[in-house]
Amino acid sequence: MREAASGERARLEELARYAILDTPPEPALDAVCTLAARLFEVPSAVISFIDAERQWFKARHGVSLTETPRDVAFCARTIETPELLVVGDATNDKRFAANPLVTGPPHVRFYAGAPLETPAGLRIGTVAIFDVRARGFDEDQRRLLRGLGDLVADRLEERRRSIGTPSCGAPAAGQRLERPGADAGAFRQQPA
Repeated sequence: MREAASGERARLEELARYAILDTPPEPALDAVCTLAARLFEVPSAVISFIDAERQWFKARHGVSLTETPRDVAFCARTIETPELLVVGDATNDKRFAANPLVTGPPHVRFYAGAPLETPAGLRIGTVAIFDVRARGFDEDQRRLLRGLGDLVADRLEERRRSIGTPSCGAPAAGQRLERPGADAGAFRQQPA
């Protein structure tokens, strides 16, 4: 239990280093949500960040909410592992069937989310899509969603570095981060 608490504390500290919560919309991130909604033919897409008690939407398409309590957020489950979370029909998934986002507006049935992982390996948010109807999600779609998640994670890291806040996984002076193409979820440091 103590290990989980220290891991969550480190994750929240890393989220704070990105200075992203409660900031104004950014057109580039809004465009990712619009692209995701069109690409996957879903009505809704978000870029969310999981704070201690809430899920906050930095960017969104087809969603009027700006945040939800963390305890009902599908995205809070997504950040628990480095893998995508795909829920084909939330009404038939015991983890979500009684969730108020399923039983009431917006009546989520399908959800797919990719965690946003920092260079330190901490998952601070997600790129997620959802629909009011159940559906499948094939391997090509999974690769595309993971790619969008990697794109957003890279953008966030550039943003963090431009505002000058250190990451607990920040490169040493004179080094830059590189994401190898074959290992989409890993970072390694390279000499600049």
